[in-house]
Amino acid sequence: MPPALIPVLCRWNIISRLDADIPYYHFCFVRPFIATILFLLAFAAASPAAEPEKSVIRITTFSQQPVWDAPWRFEPVRKASGSGFVIRGKRIMTNAHVVSWAKQVLVNRYQDPRPYMARVEFIGHDCDLAVLAVDDESFFNGLEPLDVGEMPKVRSTVITYGYPAGGEQISYTRGVVSRIELQTYVHIGNRNFLAVQTDAAINPGNSGGPVIQDDKVAGVSFQGMSGLENTGFFIPPPVVQHFLKDIDNGRYEGFPMAGIRVTPLQNRAFRKYLKLPDNDAGARVDKITPFSAAKDLLQEDDVLLQVGPYAVGSDGSILYQGNRVHVAGAFSEVQAGESVPLKIWRAGAPQTVSLTARVAAEDRAEGNLYELPRYYVHAGLVFTPLSRDYLRASGPNFPEGGGSELIYELYYRRQESPETARSESVVLAAVLSHPVNANIELRGHALVDKINGVRIDKLEDVIAAFEKDNGAQDVLQFVSFRLMECLNRAEAREANEPILKTYGVAKDRRL
Repeated sequence: MPPALIPVLCRWNIISRLDADIPYYHFCFVRPFIATILFLLAFAAASPAAEPEKSVIRITTFSQQPVWDAPWRFEPVRKASGSGFVIRGKRIMTNAHVVSWAKQVLVNRYQDPRPYMARVEFIGHDCDLAVLAVDDESFFNGLEPLDVGEMPKVRSTVITYGYPAGGEQISYTRGVVSRIELQTYVHIGNRNFLAVQTDAAINPGNSGGPVIQDDKVAGVSFQGMSGLENTGFFIPPPVVQHFLKDIDNGRYEGFPMAGIRVTPLQNRAFRKYLKLPDNDAGARVDKITPFSAAKDLLQEDDVLLQVGPYAVGSDGSILYQGNRVHVAGAFSEVQAGESVPLKIWRAGAPQTVSLTARVAAEDRAEGNLYELPRYYVHAGLVFTPLSRDYLRASGPNFPEGGGSELIYELYYRRQESPETARSESVVLAAVLSHPVNANIELRGHALVDKINGVRIDKLEDVIAAFEKDNGAQDVLQFVSFRLMECLNRAEAREANEPILKTYGVAKDRRL
């Protein structure tokens, strides 16, 4: 019997009761059996129930991003590191931002110097999660998959596992769950999902590693917040499980959005005007986006009372597993194509409607993009779609007026004037100098309106417009500054190939 167990058994009076209550001739047989059972129980209690660190993977990537305002070019290759962990199906889960733009992905097992080649099997840029496959299945020999557990409780303790700061040895940090709410996911930039805040250290390199509670995955480390000390965030189980369920059919569709803006309805006079009970229930539908699945279902000034099983408070929040979070969290629970029942208040009475969840793609350019930028070069004029990445790359080079006009076009026109919005706004990104375009006044960062009388709603329209037979000149009209420019058509076509060669542009387009 383990010595450490004897004081405990004596305190419980187990040994004395065994001696007193069991006859000697029975005790000779029973006592060894009981002692063996007690020993095994003590051994199990003293031994760790699991060793999750053995299933935590070190990830090394070599990545190369495009130059958004010179879209045929690429930045230098960068080496970076991250973390991941083994999940069921002989796969590795990590963050999307760990493997985005990766040309090569290498993975290392716990305390194993040998690198293995991996590839991205599924990636969700909206939720910042990815799944990797390793073609050499021997990589998974002896590795136990980690199961996704439940949402951790506020004030409970978690442990983060990972390889921060490019270290080759695993790191463990313990912390307390301090808050659960919707946060902007930095990787995509224009989506908000559930996130868990903790004071456990989450540093570069921790990204993609598991956050463990009770030997199960309580989340995936993914971002910090500048200006806050001892604060990190991890992706909680509901988001992880949504992603895994989504890829079950072999493709990733993404998280649905309601496409509505909900504002608090705590003004008692306003509630009385809408004939609502004074019970702090329900928030007002203030805006319905043009691409919303609810545009033919809801109306502005409807009051949202319930989404699925969640009652909506007058501040626009729901009670989600003991936490008050924004009602948008309820819509992100369902998969694309599924229906979610809504209870609304309209014209002084409650109604029930059913919303079919839809993944919005119309606002993709407002977030960070993770595909090669499209472009077209004609006579040294470089055209590319307007996007958040383009604006960020252009930065201080913006002309004052043109910059604000591009920002309005990208972020506000669709909301304020949807009838005039373009499916893909196109900008003149740069001009590759040549005698044929020497008299062009605009040198870039200008929103294209029309070319040869053709309204430009997408990049393909630019190509079609230049190919249109419209006389001796190509006429370009810009929204920015309301300027017009002209090119000699015959000279422009003749100069195109020499310009591409001079500036090292391999092809005149990427569509």
